[in-house]
Amino acid sequence: MPIVNRIADFHKDLAAWRHELHAHPETAFEEEGTADFVARRLQEFGVEVHRGLAGTGVVGTLKGSRPGARAIGLRADMDALHIHERTGVDYASQNPGKMHACGHDGHTTMLLGAARYLAETRNFAGTVHFIFQPAEENEGGGRVMVQEGLFEKFPVEAVFGMHNWPGMPVGKFALRTGPMMASFDIFEITVKGKGTHAALPHLGVDPVVAAAQIAMGLQTIASRSIHPLDSAVVSVTQIHGGDTWNVIPDEVVLRGTARSFKPELQDAIEAGIRRIAEGIAAAMGASVTVRYERRYPPTVNSAAETEIAAAAAAEVAGETNVDRELTPTMGSEDFAFMLQAKPGAYLFIGNGGGRNGPSLHNPHYDFNDEILPIGASYWARLVERVLAPAA
Repeated sequence: MPIVNRIADFHKDLAAWRHELHAHPETAFEEEGTADFVARRLQEFGVEVHRGLAGTGVVGTLKGSRPGARAIGLRADMDALHIHERTGVDYASQNPGKMHACGHDGHTTMLLGAARYLAETRNFAGTVHFIFQPAEENEGGGRVMVQEGLFEKFPVEAVFGMHNWPGMPVGKFALRTGPMMASFDIFEITVKGKGTHAALPHLGVDPVVAAAQIAMGLQTIASRSIHPLDSAVVSVTQIHGGDTWNVIPDEVVLRGTARSFKPELQDAIEAGIRRIAEGIAAAMGASVTVRYERRYPPTVNSAAETEIAAAAAAEVAGETNVDRELTPTMGSEDFAFMLQAKPGAYLFIGNGGGRNGPSLHNPHYDFNDEILPIGASYWARLVERVLAPAA
């Protein structure tokens, strides 16, 4: 595999950086130490550093050795998750209840590796902006960066992102034109009844039974309200209500998430949740309030930039190791907000089986250090390809 030789030379540095970040995870909008680490490395490389977007965001700006008006953005996420780590590694989280269980420590490191190489060589014409984004998990740091003027302050013609993918073999990449990842919506349904003694249910209105029927009823949205050839997921992930064995409570709260690839499906899902919750509650003498929030839009790759990203990946991994027809995932990404603002592409890099084979967001997950130079080489070749000096 033609990893950039210079990047391979400092593979040990990349692993050390990644372990340092892994040991000190910080969650959404609290990435102060992580941002300091990133800014210090960029300054050491000779990259111009800008801070403050979305609070803890960092943007590094580097110009090539040749003049050029073109500019692109490369984005890595920095935040961790609220998970108690169980990997047992010697660089495990030192912040209890917080963990890099999605590989953002690796994403940050790969982009830093590319920045180091590109700052040394500057074999391109124009400008590259290294975007280190906070709060990808749940809180929409990408949206905040865009709202606070990311692309006005750092104009680009296109923006690119990358995520590790456990289970995909090391040395492989995957992407597709169009929807790559689903939207991320959340809902909360509060079912209000009338509490009573559990032995005397006829004197009250039981919100537990109503909530149970609502949870089951919501499963008919994807199976009966959405076209069979469209993709949609509605999952109830929380049910809260009651405090003891012999009391029927006054209310029960259900929470969950909905995923799809089209705005019209988001409309249909939201309407279906309200219709089913209100109808079942009314039939049982209860009442409901429904909160539906659209967190992240679908992640949609533009055609030209997808081909550019695929070609750069093939330069590193070989054509046969780049899947251009990836099946979309129902997971979501707030990089979608950057792709709404600018053309661009998002791709997956194979993370292999991983330590004990866990998936993302698992307390046993650990990013694979073997792929650090592969990802950094992809970023480097992408910049050199897009911003190649004129012949």
